[in-house]
Amino acid sequence: MHVIGLSLTSNNQIITKIRKAKNIIFISIIFFLSVTCTYSQTFGLQGQLSGWTTVNPEQSFEILIGLRYIPVVSIEKNVSEKYSFDAEVSLNMYGSSLIHTADDIATESKIKPYRMWFRFSTSQFEVRVGLQKINFGSATLLRPLMWFDSIDPRDPLQLTDGVYGILGRYYFLNNINIWLWGLYGNDETKGWEFIPSDKNKLEYGGRLQVPLFTGEIAMTYHHRSVDLGKQILAPMLSSKTKIPENRLGLDGKWDIEIGLWFELALVHQDVELSQVQFQRLTNLGVDYTFNFGNGLNVMTEYFTYETSEKVFDSGEGISFSALSLNYPFGLIDNLTAMVYYDWDNHNWYRFINWQQKYDNWSLYLMGFWNPERFQIYQARSENNLFGGKGFQLMVVVNH
Repeated sequence: MHVIGLSLTSNNQIITKIRKAKNIIFISIIFFLSVTCTYSQTFGLQGQLSGWTTVNPEQSFEILIGLRYIPVVSIEKNVSEKYSFDAEVSLNMYGSSLIHTADDIATESKIKPYRMWFRFSTSQFEVRVGLQKINFGSATLLRPLMWFDSIDPRDPLQLTDGVYGILGRYYFLNNINIWLWGLYGNDETKGWEFIPSDKNKLEYGGRLQVPLFTGEIAMTYHHRSVDLGKQILAPMLSSKTKIPENRLGLDGKWDIEIGLWFELALVHQDVELSQVQFQRLTNLGVDYTFNFGNGLNVMTEYFTYETSEKVFDSGEGISFSALSLNYPFGLIDNLTAMVYYDWDNHNWYRFINWQQKYDNWSLYLMGFWNPERFQIYQARSENNLFGGKGFQLMVVVNH
């Protein structure tokens, strides 16, 4: 009993420290903003207001109505000709109503930090601390290296939650660049993850990116501790609730009349269910802009996700092909269409988006025709409403 009591006390202390660390980051940024406001060269107050309506006749004719506002405060101060500080604080404030019938309406609202970081930088070096977006890789539609974000290519706003951590990058004069990062206090699933990280353990990794011929190639590594305590199937995977995970990534992209890229990721989790110890994610892609009218851009990717007992053993998984077409009708109108095919379940995912842009206003009319059960972008809760057939109207105002 004493051991249990000590363990609970220790965990509570760690959680308290995490909360204090996040509060310190927030207070530091606010202090930086307030102090440097008088002396800074650049101060910005921006925002994005978006409203949308999604209608899905096949989901008992559900209607989703939502409103989101993201205010952004940013500031930059040049302390010398070589060194500068900048910071950004933004909130994600949104509310939605899911209407089944006049008497059956489910509402949801939330206010949470969206970005909250400050950065020290030179022309070749930067260090960024706080709640931030970290993403990299060569793929666009189906990304094996979607490790720290959940960006959906169908989302015209490209929204994603950030991660708490520190990121350092150095850019050599020969275009080689090195990334190093450490993350702490993140317990939400990201990208292709099914199990969240242990927020009480430090995550760390790095990336080396070098030029090669007409493009570049990069190698990436990340280590984290997985928290099986939040996984229903945890007893099948391991008798331990916290297990280590290591990831390796390799990607490259070249422009040789057409764009060519690949992206590979290997994930190893030290679980006792050997069939899922290794996860392999691959992506091969190509794009080309045809000289047709204003320019028709065509992009296609092939993606696989497999689990196996050993690194190079054949395993079970899923595979997708994706095709994206983008055509600008002029300065105002733009049309994008995306098609995905699930080779294992023989399902099609279809999406089309017509955009009109007027200065600070943007209008999006989107249609979808998908299976009832999603196999891609499973981390996004709104996919439930995108099952079947329907459309979405979105209006966005930036200031």
